[in-house]
Amino acid sequence: MSRRGRLIAIEGIDGSGKSTQARLLAGALGALLTYEPGATPLGQALRRLLLDPAGVGLSIRAEALVVAADRAQHVFEVIGPALEDGRWVVTDRFSASTLAYQGHGGGLAADELGPLVAWAAAGIEPDLNLLFDVDPSVAAARRPARPDRLEGLDEGFHHRVRQGYLAMARAAPRSWAVVDGSGPVDEVAEAVRRFVDERLGSPSGPRL
Repeated sequence: MSRRGRLIAIEGIDGSGKSTQARLLAGALGALLTYEPGATPLGQALRRLLLDPAGVGLSIRAEALVVAADRAQHVFEVIGPALEDGRWVVTDRFSASTLAYQGHGGGLAADELGPLVAWAAAGIEPDLNLLFDVDPSVAAARRPARPDRLEGLDEGFHHRVRQGYLAMARAAPRSWAVVDGSGPVDEVAEAVRRFVDERLGSPSGPRL
Protein backbone atom coordinates (compact mmCIF):
# COMPACT_ATOMS: atom_id res chain seq x y z
CA MET A 1 0.00 0.00 0.00
CA SER A 2 1.49 3.34 -1.03
CA ARG A 3 2.06 6.10 1.46
CA ARG A 4 0.03 9.29 1.16
CA GLY A 5 1.50 11.79 -1.24
CA ARG A 6 2.42 15.35 -0.40
CA LEU A 7 0.34 18.42 -1.20
CA ILE A 8 2.06 21.72 -1.96
CA ALA A 9 -0.20 24.76 -2.36
CA ILE A 10 1.07 27.74 -4.33
CA GLU A 11 -0.46 30.98 -3.06
CA GLY A 12 -0.24 34.70 -3.72
CA ILE A 13 -2.07 37.68 -5.14
CA ASP A 14 -2.83 37.81 -8.86
CA GLY A 15 0.36 38.79 -10.68
CA SER A 16 2.71 37.32 -8.07
CA GLY A 17 4.16 34.78 -10.51
CA LYS A 18 2.69 31.82 -8.66
CA SER A 19 1.27 30.05 -11.73
CA THR A 20 4.64 30.05 -13.51
CA GLN A 21 6.35 28.76 -10.38
CA ALA A 22 3.69 26.09 -9.81
CA ARG A 23 4.37 24.73 -13.30
CA LEU A 24 8.14 24.77 -12.81
CA LEU A 25 7.96 23.13 -9.39
CA ALA A 26 5.61 20.37 -10.54
CA GLY A 27 7.92 19.64 -13.46
CA ALA A 28 11.00 19.51 -11.25
CA LEU A 29 9.32 17.17 -8.75
CA GLY A 30 7.47 15.00 -11.26
CA ALA A 31 4.33 16.00 -9.36
CA LEU A 32 0.75 16.33 -10.54
CA LEU A 33 0.05 19.97 -11.43
CA THR A 34 -3.46 21.25 -10.81
CA TYR A 35 -5.17 24.54 -10.05
CA GLU A 36 -8.20 26.37 -8.68
CA PRO A 37 -10.75 27.30 -9.76
CA GLY A 38 -11.58 25.15 -12.75
CA ALA A 39 -9.62 21.88 -12.68
CA THR A 40 -12.73 19.72 -13.16
CA PRO A 41 -15.63 19.92 -15.64
CA LEU A 42 -17.86 21.33 -12.90
CA GLY A 43 -15.03 23.63 -11.88
CA GLN A 44 -14.83 25.10 -15.38
CA ALA A 45 -18.46 26.19 -15.19
CA LEU A 46 -17.92 27.62 -11.70
CA ARG A 47 -14.76 29.41 -12.86
CA ARG A 48 -16.73 31.24 -15.56
CA LEU A 49 -19.34 32.22 -13.00
CA LEU A 50 -16.69 33.44 -10.57
CA LEU A 51 -14.30 35.29 -12.87
CA ASP A 52 -16.28 36.61 -15.85
CA PRO A 53 -16.29 40.43 -15.56
CA ALA A 54 -19.60 40.53 -17.42
CA GLY A 55 -21.18 37.76 -15.37
CA VAL A 56 -23.85 37.83 -12.71
CA GLY A 57 -23.21 39.96 -9.66
CA LEU A 58 -22.13 37.61 -6.86
CA SER A 59 -22.47 38.64 -3.24
CA ILE A 60 -19.37 37.88 -1.20
CA ARG A 61 -21.16 35.01 0.56
CA ALA A 62 -22.29 33.53 -2.74
CA GLU A 63 -18.74 33.94 -4.03
CA ALA A 64 -17.38 31.95 -1.07
CA LEU A 65 -19.89 29.17 -1.74
CA VAL A 66 -18.92 28.99 -5.43
CA VAL A 67 -15.25 28.69 -4.46
CA ALA A 68 -16.10 26.02 -1.89
CA ALA A 69 -18.04 24.00 -4.46
CA ASP A 70 -15.13 24.14 -6.88
CA ARG A 71 -12.72 22.95 -4.18
CA ALA A 72 -14.98 20.15 -2.99
CA GLN A 73 -15.13 18.73 -6.52
CA HIS A 74 -11.40 19.33 -7.04
CA VAL A 75 -10.57 17.35 -3.90
CA PHE A 76 -13.01 14.58 -4.83
CA GLU A 77 -11.88 14.15 -8.44
CA VAL A 78 -8.23 15.19 -8.49
CA ILE A 79 -6.37 15.91 -5.27
CA GLY A 80 -7.75 13.23 -2.97
CA PRO A 81 -7.23 10.28 -5.37
CA ALA A 82 -3.71 11.45 -6.28
CA LEU A 83 -2.65 11.73 -2.63
CA GLU A 84 -4.13 8.32 -1.86
CA ASP A 85 -2.08 6.88 -4.72
CA GLY A 86 1.07 8.28 -3.12
CA ARG A 87 1.56 11.05 -5.69
CA TRP A 88 2.87 14.49 -4.90
CA VAL A 89 0.52 17.29 -5.96
CA VAL A 90 1.27 20.95 -6.68
CA THR A 91 -1.88 23.06 -6.74
CA ASP A 92 -2.04 26.65 -7.94
CA ARG A 93 -4.31 27.90 -5.11
CA PHE A 94 -6.05 25.97 -2.35
CA SER A 95 -7.81 26.70 0.94
CA ALA A 96 -5.71 29.72 1.91
CA SER A 97 -6.92 31.54 -1.21
CA THR A 98 -10.46 31.54 0.15
CA LEU A 99 -9.33 32.87 3.51
CA ALA A 100 -7.27 35.56 1.80
CA TYR A 101 -9.66 36.63 -0.96
CA GLN A 102 -13.14 36.16 0.45
CA GLY A 103 -11.99 36.61 4.05
CA HIS A 104 -9.36 39.33 4.29
CA GLY A 105 -10.18 40.86 0.90
CA GLY A 106 -13.94 40.50 0.91
CA GLY A 107 -14.56 40.98 4.62
CA LEU A 108 -16.04 37.63 5.63
CA ALA A 109 -15.34 36.69 9.23
CA ALA A 110 -12.69 34.02 9.73
CA ASP A 111 -14.78 32.15 12.31
CA GLU A 112 -17.58 31.78 9.75
CA LEU A 113 -15.40 31.10 6.72
CA GLY A 114 -12.95 28.69 8.36
CA PRO A 115 -15.39 25.78 8.89
CA LEU A 116 -16.65 26.09 5.29
CA VAL A 117 -13.09 26.00 3.97
CA ALA A 118 -12.19 22.92 6.03
CA TRP A 119 -15.41 21.14 5.03
CA ALA A 120 -14.93 21.80 1.31
CA ALA A 121 -11.38 20.40 1.46
CA ALA A 122 -12.60 17.23 3.24
CA GLY A 123 -10.04 17.84 5.97
CA ILE A 124 -7.09 17.87 3.55
CA GLU A 125 -4.46 20.48 4.38
CA PRO A 126 -1.30 21.28 2.41
CA ASP A 127 1.95 19.85 3.69
CA LEU A 128 3.46 23.15 2.61
CA ASN A 129 1.98 26.48 1.54
CA LEU A 130 4.34 28.53 -0.62
CA LEU A 131 3.42 32.22 -0.60
CA PHE A 132 4.80 34.25 -3.49
CA ASP A 133 4.91 37.74 -2.08
CA VAL A 134 5.15 40.87 -4.23
CA ASP A 135 4.03 44.45 -3.75
CA PRO A 136 0.54 44.99 -5.21
CA SER A 137 1.90 47.66 -7.56
CA VAL A 138 4.38 45.15 -9.03
CA ALA A 139 1.64 42.54 -9.36
CA ALA A 140 -0.70 45.05 -11.05
CA ALA A 141 1.90 45.74 -13.75
CA ARG A 142 2.08 42.00 -14.49
CA ARG A 143 -1.65 41.40 -14.79
CA PRO A 144 -3.31 41.28 -18.23
CA ALA A 145 -4.72 44.36 -19.90
CA ARG A 146 -8.18 42.78 -19.73
CA PRO A 147 -8.33 41.40 -16.19
CA ASP A 148 -10.90 38.93 -14.90
CA ARG A 149 -13.43 39.99 -12.27
CA LEU A 150 -11.14 39.45 -9.27
CA GLU A 151 -7.96 40.70 -10.95
CA GLY A 152 -9.82 43.90 -11.79
CA LEU A 153 -10.74 44.81 -8.23
CA ASP A 154 -9.15 47.93 -6.73
CA GLU A 155 -5.66 48.14 -5.27
CA GLY A 156 -7.04 48.28 -1.73
CA PHE A 157 -8.57 44.83 -2.20
CA HIS A 158 -5.29 43.33 -3.39
CA HIS A 159 -3.44 45.01 -0.51
CA ARG A 160 -5.84 43.41 2.00
CA VAL A 161 -5.42 40.02 0.33
CA ARG A 162 -1.64 40.32 0.52
CA GLN A 163 -1.73 41.29 4.18
CA GLY A 164 -4.07 38.37 4.87
CA TYR A 165 -1.64 35.94 3.27
CA LEU A 166 1.27 37.35 5.26
CA ALA A 167 -0.73 37.09 8.49
CA MET A 168 -1.47 33.41 7.81
CA ALA A 169 2.19 32.74 7.07
CA ARG A 170 3.29 34.42 10.31
CA ALA A 171 0.73 32.46 12.32
CA ALA A 172 1.82 29.04 10.98
CA PRO A 173 5.53 29.19 10.08
CA ARG A 174 5.93 25.40 10.09
CA SER A 175 3.45 24.96 7.23
CA TRP A 176 4.21 28.16 5.31
CA ALA A 177 7.21 29.54 3.46
CA VAL A 178 7.29 33.07 2.04
CA VAL A 179 9.15 33.52 -1.25
CA ASP A 180 10.08 36.91 -2.72
CA GLY A 181 8.28 36.71 -6.06
CA SER A 182 9.76 39.91 -7.51
CA GLY A 183 13.04 38.44 -8.77
CA PRO A 184 13.94 36.68 -12.03
CA VAL A 185 11.97 33.50 -12.67
CA ASP A 186 14.97 31.16 -12.41
CA GLU A 187 16.16 32.68 -9.12
CA VAL A 188 12.68 32.41 -7.60
CA ALA A 189 12.43 28.79 -8.79
CA GLU A 190 15.74 27.98 -7.13
CA ALA A 191 14.56 29.46 -3.84
CA VAL A 192 11.35 27.43 -4.09
CA ARG A 193 13.25 24.18 -4.57
CA ARG A 194 15.37 24.93 -1.50
CA PHE A 195 12.26 25.46 0.62
CA VAL A 196 10.69 22.24 -0.62
CA ASP A 197 13.86 20.20 -0.12
CA GLU A 198 14.30 21.56 3.42
CA ARG A 199 10.69 21.06 4.48
CA LEU A 200 9.58 17.94 2.59
CA GLY A 201 12.56 16.26 0.98
CA SER A 202 11.81 14.88 -2.47
CA PRO A 203 9.29 12.42 -3.91
CA SER A 204 12.04 9.82 -4.37
CA GLY A 205 13.72 10.45 -1.04
CA PRO A 206 12.75 10.01 2.61
CA ARG A 207 9.58 11.81 3.69
CA LEU A 208 9.97 13.88 6.81
